[in-house]
Amino acid sequence: MILQLDPPLPMETSRGAGLAHFMIDYGPESHLMWVVFMDSDGACWTVPNPEMRMQANWSMQRRPAGTPIPAPLTITVSPRGSEAAMLGSQSGSQSGGDTAPARRRGNIMNDK
Repeated sequence: MILQLDPPLPMETSRGAGLAHFMIDYGPESHLMWVVFMDSDGACWTVPNPEMRMQANWSMQRRPAGTPIPAPLTITVSPRGSEAAMLGSQSGSQSGGDTAPARRRGNIMNDK
């Protein structure tokens, strides 16, 4: 059985890095065979499964060999009450507080 890989998979082989486009399964008595086009020269090789490794990909948590895993970040969250107080003090200092619209409305009413 032959299977086309869509999208091709970036692999590390015994011959270098390349993209695997097909996988061939000859049955239970043999290794899977990968049809790989090499990055270096575009050559096409059929590589047995024991000689294949996925390329490193930080987004998928596959780090290069020997790269230490970074420690997780710690985030401290302040209590809700202090956040609300801080937000209230910021809004009052920016636009003159909530009383500015009321003063304007009051001036319009007094002019009539």
